[in-house]
Amino acid sequence: MSPTVSRALTDQPATDAVARWHAWRAERLRALTAPTGNLALVETRWLPAGERPDTERAGAGRPDTVTVTTLRRTDLVTGEPEHGLRLWDADSPAIRRFDRVDTFPYDPAWVLHATYTPVPGARRVSFEHIRDNGGTRDLVVPGDITLTVDGRDYTLSAFDDDGTLLLVFGDPTNGDTTYGAGRFLFVQRTADEDRVLLDFNRAFVPPCGFSDQYNCPMPPRQNRFHLPVEAGEKRPVFRGGVPAQH
Repeated sequence: MSPTVSRALTDQPATDAVARWHAWRAERLRALTAPTGNLALVETRWLPAGERPDTERAGAGRPDTVTVTTLRRTDLVTGEPEHGLRLWDADSPAIRRFDRVDTFPYDPAWVLHATYTPVPGARRVSFEHIRDNGGTRDLVVPGDITLTVDGRDYTLSAFDDDGTLLLVFGDPTNGDTTYGAGRFLFVQRTADEDRVLLDFNRAFVPPCGFSDQYNCPMPPRQNRFHLPVEAGEKRPVFRGGVPAQH
């Protein structure tokens, strides 16, 4: 279903837009299957309080295809920093069995302009995460994104992902034709500081759709659309079905 929107992008030739979309899809597949891509993550290990990660020790005796990196988060109960290790395998079962990511056809009607209103200060919004058993983590949301879709007004919350706005959204396709926990979309800035671009043709399956070792944020109530967003990625497809570790 295509939306009736407040304003659609009309300042670029359709053929150029489709070509760029195909290039995005090709780069996306390269990134997914990279040695430290989403499909390569085979273990996320959180360390006991006070213990620091040792990548050399964690990687000792492992195959050359394995890469070890570190990560950090805040403990939901104590508020103290937690340190962890991630193990990536360029020859993981998920990479070997990965076939493709099904995608909706490109639809220019799902390229939408929206108003962006910065919010002073470090405002935080609670996002439930898929592996936190109902717990929430506060993420910095630096501004409000407002638009009208199919006659309904929305104020969306996109959080700051290393300097880029990342929208986590849900819609009625989730669990049917698209990934059940919702999808991600990077918000594009424009020359106008008060406007942003939402190209839902580039909506993508979150990392937890490729490995159960990720802990992805889920769409808050304000980021759930009432109509099907039939644009962007649907679901990953694996030969022989989804691997036990995916």
